[in-house]
Amino acid sequence: MHKLAGGIYLRRAFTLIELLVVISVISLLMSILAPALSKARRQAQAIVGMGNQRQIVNAVNLFAMDHDGLYPESVATIGTEPWWNWQEPTVLIGYRARSPRMYRSMSAYLRAYLEDADSVYCPTAPRGHIYIKEAWAAGDDWDNPETDPVLDPLKGTYCFYWNYTGYLEGSEHFFEGPRGPAGGRAQSGLLVSCYFGYDHHRSPRAYGSCQYFQRAGITEGRPLSSAYWSRDTGGRSPTPDVRLYAGYTDGRVESYPSCETSIMRVIMNPDTGEPYPYGIGPGEFYLPQSALP
Repeated sequence: MHKLAGGIYLRRAFTLIELLVVISVISLLMSILAPALSKARRQAQAIVGMGNQRQIVNAVNLFAMDHDGLYPESVATIGTEPWWNWQEPTVLIGYRARSPRMYRSMSAYLRAYLEDADSVYCPTAPRGHIYIKEAWAAGDDWDNPETDPVLDPLKGTYCFYWNYTGYLEGSEHFFEGPRGPAGGRAQSGLLVSCYFGYDHHRSPRAYGSCQYFQRAGITEGRPLSSAYWSRDTGGRSPTPDVRLYAGYTDGRVESYPSCETSIMRVIMNPDTGEPYPYGIGPGEFYLPQSALP
């Protein structure tokens, strides 16, 4: 501060060099803090995601208590009896009910037990589906305003495995999702998991997941499907390092690494158990090894 004639004081302003130094220090601090903040955000999202899966597990178990110990039917099918086949387990609303006695939407079964649509959606996914709340509220009457056909399907970011059957790669057995809390000898206890897979028709020869992994880009959502993280690794090996989560019939929600998984493929022909051929369809889905009976 400089004293001028008449006793007036003039406050000295910052010089350009001083301003540049301050900006450089702030930029340096931000570069140091950014990774820590990003990690903290992912940890917070993981906590929310595990809470979501716990709500889903509680909802289907409450449903079973009110329905003779049985879980809802899987909505991950397309077609009607006797001509139908399995769809990928991320389906929230199917194309049509498999029979007149079944619903085509998950919310038609579970809305009374799970009111918030965000609970069936992974918070770590790159973008939420624009119509998730409207679709959950509409249930079987869902009609996407952006598409011509009526009664549109919707695919999310979690995999739902109750009353679901899949083809286990390299095994003589099939994956059998639980039919109720009591389970059975051949049934898995797996109810819900994060999506982690390979060679989906929307991202060929690439790994995809609702959980972020290193150097992953975004496979953008479509009117009928949600966005997810993906990266082409040049083949199945190396498998990206991803921390995933899954919920089970006994109420627990656990984390597991992508390296401790088994491959399941979607069945194209229910009569024979034949899966979709490689290179087309929904690709491979990776189940926690601990979920296999």
